[in-house]
Amino acid sequence: MKKTPIDRFRVMGLIEGGSLLLLVFIAMPLKYGLDIPQVVSVVGAIHGFLFITYLFVIAYVTYKVRWSFKWIAGAIIAAFIPFGNIILDSYLKKSTLVN
Repeated sequence: MKKTPIDRFRVMGLIEGGSLLLLVFIAMPLKYGLDIPQVVSVVGAIHGFLFITYLFVIAYVTYKVRWSFKWIAGAIIAAFIPFGNIILDSYLKKSTLVN
């Protein structure tokens, strides 16, 4: 099965969203609750790399499928909200972009 740019974006979005969840719900509580700041350093760096990669994937998808501003803005906003990429993924599945 051939992967479309939207399929690649959906996978990257879920990976990036997962790294945000690890950062917010595991690394941050370990830092502030158990005084283990090293976890945030590691997970934060990984999340930062994945976030930059996610932005490049957004640019790639925009170029390939001519995404509208609504989808671009939604993709960027979703990256800042825990579970945001899961919600965006459900909207993408329902849209005509995936087909």
